[in-house]
Amino acid sequence: MGASTPLQVGYKDIAAAARTLAGQCRRTPVLTSRTIDQRTGARVFFKCENFQRGGAFKFRGAYNALSNLSPEQKQRGVVAYSSGNHAQAVALAGQLLGIKAAIVMPSDAPRVKAQAARGYGAEVVFYDRVRDNREEIAAEVARERGAIVISPFDHPHVVAGQGTAARELIEETGPLDYLLVPCGGGGLLSGCAIAAHHLSPGTKTIGVEPAAGDDVTRSFRTKTIQSVHNPDTIADGARTSAPGKVTFPLILHYVHDMLTVTDEQLLRAMFYLWERMKIVVEPTGALGIAALFENKFDAGGKRIGVMLSGGNADFKHLCRFL
Repeated sequence: MGASTPLQVGYKDIAAAARTLAGQCRRTPVLTSRTIDQRTGARVFFKCENFQRGGAFKFRGAYNALSNLSPEQKQRGVVAYSSGNHAQAVALAGQLLGIKAAIVMPSDAPRVKAQAARGYGAEVVFYDRVRDNREEIAAEVARERGAIVISPFDHPHVVAGQGTAARELIEETGPLDYLLVPCGGGGLLSGCAIAAHHLSPGTKTIGVEPAAGDDVTRSFRTKTIQSVHNPDTIADGARTSAPGKVTFPLILHYVHDMLTVTDEQLLRAMFYLWERMKIVVEPTGALGIAALFENKFDAGGKRIGVMLSGGNADFKHLCRFL
């Protein structure tokens, strides 16, 4: 797969998603911190998707995807596979739209995320992350029930929905020099990169991955899809094995660079946000600011947007690292 592969999502799809999400999706705040500006030498704008419905940006893509199903498909129900945030998002969107949802989750997923998915009315099907393949399990559950599989990232309507986060950010801040976006399978990254390219053409969109799960970074560098098996990282929302067939061509076309940070760097950044900005961000959500704090690129004097992608932190687990 190369850069010439047809692109399945454009800005018009993000604009359509914004219309679909109007009145359902929370327009999350954009926060600033004088302390962080002084530390980084930049003007930093945080798009706080940790305040989104379901606690993460995933609600945008899930609601848009489920809304675009045909009446017959909605009747059949949906199946999603996720370590947590997409699970909660599909469960909540299904509840709002009256669509039955089954979620395939790893047995070691953060407890708070599994409980939230059930709380929204979804059925949770657990699997062993080491032994089982979640995509195969989801496909089997879907076959048994005649349901529709909703990918956590590799779906045009999901990508378009996620792109509305950057659309809102740039509408509020005006042009940016850089946009830092956490990356798992690339749904948020590709959607935000499309929006930034359209609304602020001078913006350089940079994806940030955990070093232990650098499949998209390696794919970006080699221009061919690379994979990683069961990445061992605290950033549970970025434990995907490879970029998708929808997201990868978009990343090659719209994203300017990919960076990685270690779990230690990630935790330092996350706890800094907890302490200084008084906001709860989960590890994956802090990937972008971790890259900025670690001087992974020249940020001096620049206007920088940072996506804080989620706030569904498992405190019992994370407090061990304090």
